[in-house]
Amino acid sequence: MKAKVSAVTKKVERIVAPPPRHWVGDGFDVHGFFPHGPLTGARMSPFFLLDYNALSEFPPREEPFGVGPHPHRGFETVTIAYKGKVEHHDSRGGGGIIGEGDVQWMTAGSGLLHKEYHEQEYNRQGGPFQMVQLWVNLPARYKMTEPKYQAITNAEMARVKLPLGGEVEIIAGEYNGVKGPATTFSPVHLYNLKLKKGETLELDYPAGYTTAILAIEGSAKFNGAETLATDHLALFEREGEHITVTAVEDSVLLVMSGEPLNEPIAQYGPFLMNTQEEIVQAIHDFQSGKFGHLD
Repeated sequence: MKAKVSAVTKKVERIVAPPPRHWVGDGFDVHGFFPHGPLTGARMSPFFLLDYNALSEFPPREEPFGVGPHPHRGFETVTIAYKGKVEHHDSRGGGGIIGEGDVQWMTAGSGLLHKEYHEQEYNRQGGPFQMVQLWVNLPARYKMTEPKYQAITNAEMARVKLPLGGEVEIIAGEYNGVKGPATTFSPVHLYNLKLKKGETLELDYPAGYTTAILAIEGSAKFNGAETLATDHLALFEREGEHITVTAVEDSVLLVMSGEPLNEPIAQYGPFLMNTQEEIVQAIHDFQSGKFGHLD
C-alpha cells in the first residue's frame, strides 16, 4: 500500500522478546507470543493467537512428530511454512500437505476435528523446521459458517518486486493495489516482506488497525528508530497510519494488520466464541459427536 503524504506515523508500542518455548503435541516447539500479558485477544483483534516455531532441527524418525485429533470452532487457523513440511487431515475428509513457502488457511467455523503431523518423507529424513500458526477470529455473524480450506502454494502468492531485489509476498489483503489469494471474513492484511540489506519500504494502514511484525529472519528498523531482532515481535500503536521499514540485513518479516472486531470474546481451549453460553454449546456439540470422527 502506498503511504499517504500526510499520513501520521504509526509508532512502535512495544518490542516483544520470544516467550519461553512450549510444545504443542511433540511436533511443534513454539513461542506463544499472544494472547499473553498485555497482548490480549482484545488488543490483538482480529488476531487471537500467534504460535511461532522458530528455526529448529528435528531428528529423523519413523513415527510422525505432530499433534493428534483436536476440535476447533469459531475462528480460522493460518499455518505458514518456512522450513519443513506438514500434513493435515480433518473429520470432514479434507487434508493436504504444505511445504516451504506454502500456507494452509483453515476456516473452522461451525466446527471440525483436525490433526497435523510432519509430512512422512520429511519426518523420516528430519531437518530444519520453522513455521507460524496464527488464529484469526471470525466475526460473530460468521462463527458458525461452513468449514473450508484455502490451500495456497507459494507459486500462487501475489508478489510486488522491490528495487533492490526484495519482494512483498502477499497472502491476504493487498499491497500497492496488488491483492493476495486468500479470502477473509474481515479486513486482514498478511504478507512476508523479503527484504535485501538496506532496502526500505513504506506500509500504510487505516488508523485504528491492529498491526504487528514478526522477524522470521534477519532484523529491521522501523520509522528510523526502533530495531527488531530475529524471532522478536513488534506491536504498533493503533493510532497513526504510516510505517517505514528498513532491513538492517537480508530479512524476512511477517506483517499482520487488520481491523479489530470490537466484539466480546469467550475462549476455552480450541473454542473461540462471543459468549460463555456459546462455549458451553461448543463443548456439548463436541462431546456429542457433532464435530465428526477422526482417528
